Amino acid sequence: MLSAYRLMWMMVMFDLPVVSATDRKKATKFRAFLEKEGFQMCQFSVYARFCGTRDRTTSLYGRIEANIPEKGKVSIIEFTDKQFGDIVHLLNKKRTKEKSNPEQLLLFEDS
Repeated sequence: MLSAYRLMWMMVMFDLPVVSATDRKKATKFRAFLEKEGFQMCQFSVYARFCGTRDRTTSLYGRIEANIPEKGKVSIIEFTDKQFGDIVHLLNKKRTKEKSNPEQLLLFEDS
């Protein structure tokens, strides 16, 4: 049985140049790629996705790297569902309750 300590999330944080029209287009294309891959925006330039098992994160790293623009900084971290659930969210100096369940639906097969 999978537990919250084995289920994985991935977060992509990036700082891409947007000075020129070409740079803005590349940054927009990268954001669109992340959304197509199932990532949801947490904050501007911070996207997260529920991945299920750790094995699924491996192929995702390669797809992300293949779509990163030439300029800018991109950081990728992964963490457990339990750690994701323990994130403290503050809005205007007050704790807020974020959605605890991902919007995506993940089904597991019994093997």
